[in-house]
Amino acid sequence: MTGKQFFVLGEVRDRHIHSVTFELTGKARELADTCGGTVTAVLLSGGLDDDPETLLRSGADRVMTVEHPVLSMYNQDAEVKVLAHLLRRETPDVVLAPATTSGRTTLPALAAELETGLTADCTGLEMDPETGLLLQTRPAIGGNVMATIKTPVRRPQMATVRPRTFRAPDRKAAAGGAVIRPEIPPELFVSRVVNLGFERGEDGGSNIQDLDVVVSGGKGLKRPESFRILEELAALLGGGVGASRPAVEAKWMGYPHQVGLSGKVVAPKVYIAAGISGAVQHLAGMQTAGFVVAVNRDPDASIFRVADLGLCGDLFDILPRLTERIRKEVGAE
Repeated sequence: MTGKQFFVLGEVRDRHIHSVTFELTGKARELADTCGGTVTAVLLSGGLDDDPETLLRSGADRVMTVEHPVLSMYNQDAEVKVLAHLLRRETPDVVLAPATTSGRTTLPALAAELETGLTADCTGLEMDPETGLLLQTRPAIGGNVMATIKTPVRRPQMATVRPRTFRAPDRKAAAGGAVIRPEIPPELFVSRVVNLGFERGEDGGSNIQDLDVVVSGGKGLKRPESFRILEELAALLGGGVGASRPAVEAKWMGYPHQVGLSGKVVAPKVYIAAGISGAVQHLAGMQTAGFVVAVNRDPDASIFRVADLGLCGDLFDILPRLTERIRKEVGAE
């Protein structure tokens, strides 16, 4: 089991390399090291303001960059054609990509084009030491079981991974490696898709996956107006607001704020869960947070099992007092 090629299809947003690219590059490096393989990161964009060599310091052996005006805004048609061309030429064994909105759109079409399989939303990736196959683990049946999937025949083996599932590696001095700008046939950039514009969502484009502090609420908040308590605390901490699936289904918060298997996986430095019981589907979306604070009046709530600090009591009493104390500590008006 030697010489395997691992490809990471990175993501570029607003001309910057998104953090999930470093997370997947680090994981690919870990997998490649188990079988003497190599790691290649691929970046498609309309132009880059970041230095692609930073990926060499995160574990890539080489970085391929493709820049073209048609890639300035997301274009599935062009991306699939360009990536299919590169992957057919390079014939990698494994392809990893982020399970972001664009990744979830491009990768199924790319897998169909290459006539191979795709495992979406993986939470675990390992190499089978006996067969050399990629073991792709993901939740199934509503998160009640974990399924491990293999692609024994077709190549490449393809998987998407939600942001923050793996931690980005510490960047080290690059041990060689190169940035390559491959030649792409011009006709592959000709697209049937014409982008008319781009509008940010009502939340201004903020993403709770990118924040260091997330304050989440569940049905224990009792009513949508109660989320103002969380918003006040989150703003004071420089973070954002999350929500459990029941709270989102009750339309107390929008779907972009949902944390869990059917929402977003977050891994902030601090995660505060208020009025959330701790269903397994929710825990899967936040259990890799650096420090978890749980506020719940039920001493047997499952959320306390993963909490670093548990506050058992009435959240309508605890959170305002916590907010006021923090406000005094930081000197905020």
